[in-house]
Order: sequence, then C-alpha cells, then structure tokens
Amino acid sequence: MRRLHAKVNRFTLPSVIVTAYCCWPVTLLYLQRRSPYAKLRFAIFGSTVAIGKVSGEKNESAICTAISGRSCSDIEIIELNQSTATVELAAKAHNVEPGQIAKTLSLKVKDTIILVVAKGDARLDNKKLKTTFGAKARMLSSDEVVNATGHPVGGVCPFGLEHPLPVYCDISLKGYNEVLPAAGATHSAVRITPERMAELTSATWVDVCQ
Repeated sequence: MRRLHAKVNRFTLPSVIVTAYCCWPVTLLYLQRRSPYAKLRFAIFGSTVAIGKVSGEKNESAICTAISGRSCSDIEIIELNQSTATVELAAKAHNVEPGQIAKTLSLKVKDTIILVVAKGDARLDNKKLKTTFGAKARMLSSDEVVNATGHPVGGVCPFGLEHPLPVYCDISLKGYNEVLPAAGATHSAVRITPERMAELTSATWVDVCQ
C-alpha cells in the first residue's frame, strides 16, 4: 500500500481543524484512542476531507463517524471532563434542555437491529413502532448494544458504527435548530442540525414517539 499522508491544515486554540488526504484511490484511515470504543474512522476516497472543529479542554476528537468524501467542517465535536452518559447529565453539562439531547436507541425488530434517534425527553410509542416497522421492537441489552454499534452504553451515536445499521430519526428532533447526540464516548457530543445528522447517517424520518 502506498504511504498515507496526513497533515494539520490549520491549528488554532481552542479549536482545531484537521485535514487528511491520501494518494491511494480508496483508503481507510483508522485511528484509535486508548478506549476501544472511542474510535475515529474515516473512509477517504482520493479527496481532502475536513474532519471538523474540536472544542473542549482536551482538544481531542472522540466522534465515531464514517465519512465518504464529504466535508464535515461544519460539525462541532465537544469533549468534556464530566460524564454525559444520561440525558439529564448531558443536558446539564451542555446547558440545554433535555429535549435537545439526541438520544440513540438500539432496538431489534424481528431479526433486524435498528437505531432510532429521538429527542432526549421523548418516549417511544409501542403502537407507532409496530405500525412503522411491522412488528414489535425490543431494546437491546448492554452487551448487545456494544457488539452491534461498537459504542459504550451512554455514548451510543448513529456515527461510525461497528456494523452498518439502519438509522431512523424521529420527527421530535425537528423541534430544535441544533441537537447534541453522543459522539462514541460517555463524555463527548456533537453539535449538529437534525437535518445534517439525518443526511450524514442516511437516516429515514419516522414518527415513533409519544
């Protein structure tokens, strides 16, 4: 394999924009931090990809996202020194209302694992779920969540999944201009518009919450 080059395009404090590029037509750059769950993966197809602005005291990216030749410089990745593993903790840490936290729920419908992203204070409606997906849905166990997504419970997000999974965004998210889903760790988040999140994850919009 030809040598993969990476460079810092611009460095400012407290944020940094990193650009990675390569000369191999199809190259996968895999970077892993100390935690096996806080992975950073990028699929780069012979082009320059802007990873995004990183803010927070550590100035490190814990986002788990797969990007295929698309610029994501508009996405703010936030890391804190405190846990954001629950909706309540995340809302307090980011100084937003609980609904603005975009929680990712891991469900199994028949033999298919799906992810449903909804506003933090929304509750799933079993009747709507059955109508939408044609069968009852059950929540995955903690071990199943880790195995399916590659993310720890409390850090699950629709980005950078261990295995490709169908992603659905509940319309409850559309009540906010920006939402904060987790970013693959229990202390990180992404500030993003609901529409942009749905675009990057190829999500389908559904109405499955009360």
